[in-house]
Amino acid sequence: MVIVAALYRFTRFADPAALKPPLARVCCANGVKGSLLLAAEGINGTIAGPREGIDTVLAHIRGLPGCDGLEWKESTAAEMPFGRMKVRLKREIVTMGQPDVDPAAAVGRYVEPADWNDLIRAPDVVVIDTRNDYEVAIGTFQGALDPGTTSFGAFPDWWARNAERFEGKRIAMFCTGGIRCEKATSWLVGQGVDNVHHLRGGILKYLEEVPAEDSLWQGDCFVFDGRVSVGHGLAQGPHVMCHACRRPLAPADLDHPDHEEGVSCARCIGTYSDADRARFRERQRQVALAQTRGTRHLGDSAEA
Repeated sequence: MVIVAALYRFTRFADPAALKPPLARVCCANGVKGSLLLAAEGINGTIAGPREGIDTVLAHIRGLPGCDGLEWKESTAAEMPFGRMKVRLKREIVTMGQPDVDPAAAVGRYVEPADWNDLIRAPDVVVIDTRNDYEVAIGTFQGALDPGTTSFGAFPDWWARNAERFEGKRIAMFCTGGIRCEKATSWLVGQGVDNVHHLRGGILKYLEEVPAEDSLWQGDCFVFDGRVSVGHGLAQGPHVMCHACRRPLAPADLDHPDHEEGVSCARCIGTYSDADRARFRERQRQVALAQTRGTRHLGDSAEA
């Protein structure tokens, strides 16, 4: 069994580049794979590996400046959901394109998973899904608004166009693990929106803690690793990844005539050139060849 840990922490790193080499070394030395992002505003990512390895890496991260209060969400996978370990330097750990936003200084009100249902059922509450459209398509909360954005950076413009609709309402926001809605609530607070709430720990914490029979979640939750989606109890969902457009595919999507494993799906069939598809077919051939050898091709991964 592989332990999967999704984590983030908004804090101020004076020199994130100096943190990268030792972080990469401790991950690789302990059999941990995945993706971690470092920026001046903090750390974000998902890692997977053996129990001892994950514990060692988490201990290292908690020792970074301002990370002693690090929170993370754990789940399990039957096999390693990542092909390699990547530690990257970024301008933002979650890209919003609003340089003045500082979640370490101010955010909305946290709502625990056990209290989330009561909040979003209230008639004066508007529930907003801050994730991308392809994530929303496979699952969201009952009654939630879908901004229809293709990137988190589009959220401020969407809000500006729709803010008048929400006057006099309480705002409840959520995302996969908490990082996007935490940054979004920080931005809204900076815009003068006072009554804004967000789900602590995100959808993952809700699916872990709230029983299915009491849940207002509908569908599955997209995750950024080889499992593709999870459901209640964080059990792996039925989706697979289109390795061309990186969108999740339900079992029914695999029967569509435009689906070709590793090459195209119904959503992206008209997007790529013949040369692109030839390249994708070669990659898929290498993936299949690696599988026959009992190994894993690095292209066979849901990493972004």
